[in-house]
Amino acid sequence: MTEVKACGHHHCATGHKACVSLVPIFNHLESEQMDEIMKTVRSASFKKGEIVYHTGDESDSLYIVNKGKIRIYRLSESGKEQLVRMLNPGDFTGELALFQNGVHEAYAEAVVDTEVCLIKRDDLQDFLLKYPSIALKILTEFSNRLQQSEKQTTAMATEKVETRIALFLADCSERNNGSREFVLPMTKKDLASYLGTTPETVSRRLADLEGQGLIKQKPGKKMEILDLDGLLLV
Repeated sequence: MTEVKACGHHHCATGHKACVSLVPIFNHLESEQMDEIMKTVRSASFKKGEIVYHTGDESDSLYIVNKGKIRIYRLSESGKEQLVRMLNPGDFTGELALFQNGVHEAYAEAVVDTEVCLIKRDDLQDFLLKYPSIALKILTEFSNRLQQSEKQTTAMATEKVETRIALFLADCSERNNGSREFVLPMTKKDLASYLGTTPETVSRRLADLEGQGLIKQKPGKKMEILDLDGLLLV
């Protein structure tokens, strides 16, 4: 059962501050402003595999991941799953609730035991009016997500699977400050859903890339890019 609580107690406030300060849209604020936001925050805990929200549920809050991981996905009319994105600590979802009354158009599922902070629409709108810098940060995040979504849509429409995987790995490297070695942010099943293919095809194509000396697969979902230039030519 999901546990949701609002709290002004000191032991909760520490967790809320950690949660709110993780988020780029808030972490530039002064301490007093942060304290003001913390007073409106509620906590919720979700077990691994539990649904945070369903498509069609009322969208009236911003969800910030404090601990754990959440996968956002849609279902096609045929029931096929399409992964939209993964959320890690500091990431958020439900931002469309800021601007309109509506319902969620996707599902959110806890990948592991997860804790989130929730801020209601009315409270957030008050903060946006009071602190315009938050609105600018949210617009930046919207822009980044739109760009990522357009890249994904274009790749799925025009690129072969091997190229999609290669671009994804290069993007992972970039997100890890250019490190050539990183942990895949999702399972092969989720990666297949994200790239519009099957887990078997992902495994085969990764093996092909490894056979070409472009990457090295390691235990624990670790991946090493051996030849980034060659990978980008796939």
